[in-house]
Amino acid sequence: QVQLVESGGGLVQPGGSLRLSCAAPGSIFSINFMGWFRQAPGKEREFVSAIRGSDGNTYYADSVKGRFTISRDNDKNTVYLQMNSLQPEDTAVYYCAARVYDGTWIPSVTTQYNYWGQGTQVTVSS
Repeated sequence: QVQLVESGGGLVQPGGSLRLSCAAPGSIFSINFMGWFRQAPGKEREFVSAIRGSDGNTYYADSVKGRFTISRDNDKNTVYLQMNSLQPEDTAVYYCAARVYDGTWIPSVTTQYNYWGQGTQVTVSS
């Protein structure tokens, strides 16, 4: 069983920054695939970013490319999402996700992950 706990959400003005954290008590060293998704009111959950631990490869949705950066710190058992130049359309609940089994991985698909955090609210508003 993998427990994921997100933090770092909040209210920020357009153009501002936030850093989300996803803590996995225990060790994330063995969790090869981790991702961030978000869900705005009335919309489906959508892919934001993902990282593969074995080679450090990162993946981003076009809407956040160049503004968001995903990273992981195995020593701290934490995955981060640095979000810069935030815009009102980034407002959503952000979820951390993990996949603990191997095989072909499609980072942007929700069903590719088998553990989810509880979510953290990000609101971008003036």
